[in-house]
Amino acid sequence: MQGMMMHMPLRIIEILDYAAQAHPGGEIVSVRTEGDIHRETYAEAFARAGQLAHGLAALGVSDGDRVATLAWNGYRHFELYYAISGMGAVCHTINPRLSAEQMLYIIGHASDRVICVDLTFVPIVEALADHLPEGLTLVAMTDRAHMPDSKLDWLCYEDLLEGQPSAYDWPVMPEDSAAGLCYTSGTTGNPKGALYSHRSTVLHALYLAVTVPRSLHEGARILPVVPMFHVNSWGLPYAAPLVGASLIMPGGKLDGASVFDLMEEEKVTASWGVPTVWLGLRAEVEQRDAVPSALDQLVIGGSAAPRAMIEFFEKRGVDVCHAWGMTEMSPVGTHGQLSKPMQELPFDERMALKAKQGRRVFGVELRIDGEDGKPLPHDGTSSGELHVRGNTIISGYFGDEAATEDAFDADGWFGTGDVAVIDERGFLAIQDRSKDLIKSGGEWISSLDLENIAMGHPKVASCAVIAVSHPKWEERPLLVVVPRQADDPPDLEEIHEMMLEHLAKWQLPDAMECVEDLPLTATGKVSKLTLRKRFADYVLPDAG
Repeated sequence: MQGMMMHMPLRIIEILDYAAQAHPGGEIVSVRTEGDIHRETYAEAFARAGQLAHGLAALGVSDGDRVATLAWNGYRHFELYYAISGMGAVCHTINPRLSAEQMLYIIGHASDRVICVDLTFVPIVEALADHLPEGLTLVAMTDRAHMPDSKLDWLCYEDLLEGQPSAYDWPVMPEDSAAGLCYTSGTTGNPKGALYSHRSTVLHALYLAVTVPRSLHEGARILPVVPMFHVNSWGLPYAAPLVGASLIMPGGKLDGASVFDLMEEEKVTASWGVPTVWLGLRAEVEQRDAVPSALDQLVIGGSAAPRAMIEFFEKRGVDVCHAWGMTEMSPVGTHGQLSKPMQELPFDERMALKAKQGRRVFGVELRIDGEDGKPLPHDGTSSGELHVRGNTIISGYFGDEAATEDAFDADGWFGTGDVAVIDERGFLAIQDRSKDLIKSGGEWISSLDLENIAMGHPKVASCAVIAVSHPKWEERPLLVVVPRQADDPPDLEEIHEMMLEHLAKWQLPDAMECVEDLPLTATGKVSKLTLRKRFADYVLPDAG
């Protein structure tokens, strides 16, 4: 129709091009595997991405080819994000914590042409060498001086860039062209691939910029603890340069002391990551009796954040934004930023809101379905499976029709597998993964509710609740605890007293077992699957 607007396809490379021009002071600070700190501006990153694109093209990479990465958060990984998608190929991030079997499966399923590897992970690739596809090109993400002594034939990352022009004729392609590929890791069976487009990725970056402005603004210094191999570091490598925030990349040093020191040295204003990482930072804050001086906000997602953890940081002046999402959602679906009136509420009321998973991000629709498949009201009590749809949510799994059929309903809504409620103000509260709910005597018990309360006990460092079999009640909850001090474990009766303030007596765990640590999944969440296997033959005290 005459008078309509121009249509310019959305492209990921435009984000970095824009950042190079509009935010010349923005930088990427990286803790390198070589042992030092590296700095480059967004303008320098854009120039190097152009050189890298020339280098990849010289290897034969072309439109739609998958180029894999096996790397920490760092400037070279960042350059790969933009060079690969910018030239029309697909950036396939591989989680190094996957099993060898899963890693080989996704390399084969994705038909990767090239794999770019940080020095830390060279031994992983060497261990897989006999089973890797023929013709896979291996690139070591380092300079010539640090090339690995390996039985395999590695190309040098910096050699790919050497002598190449920084200007690259970035192609204009349809905005729904594939740009990124990430496989789920917390599933049974083979991992499933989420294929992101240029359109979905750019929109997700814009949504984040609007949704979490306390983290994302010009001059901010953000430390992504969430790895770039885990759902594109929740979109931060795209959203940060878009708004002019600098990225402080921690590499592989993710323990509490290293994260604290880097935050202090680089005046980090915000940091995003999963709860297990913040347990380490919390311990460091307690030990030093101080919070990193510039830290203003933590964004916590990946799994439910215990209220006790949220309160710990809030009482020390750090805003906590509880978020929720999935690999299939690019990944952010909800955020915990409170409105101005909500910020004026009494502390307990604010913390009750922040313990929920927050309100929907623009562009993401949420629906709760009952057991009959019909939508339930958003009244804060009606509980059912959470379904989502939107521009940043996959319409199917990459090359997996069977999984796609299982996950989507007839109207195209994606079933998340989370059991949840939504209240009148739009706040989502995840009650559990459907597979982690405990069915006792025909009634459901939320393992998350029990964990959240137990984490408030001063002698509990971390915990998980799983179902164990019971001859009468079918299943009963078992509390598995990592004590703060091994020689001073918490008392189950004390934890029961805390729980009785919020829950009925029949919902309380029947027993408690103390362990040195909890098993984690490849994405840093507690692996309840592993725990269930470990305690498969467990006999409860009253069920012997």
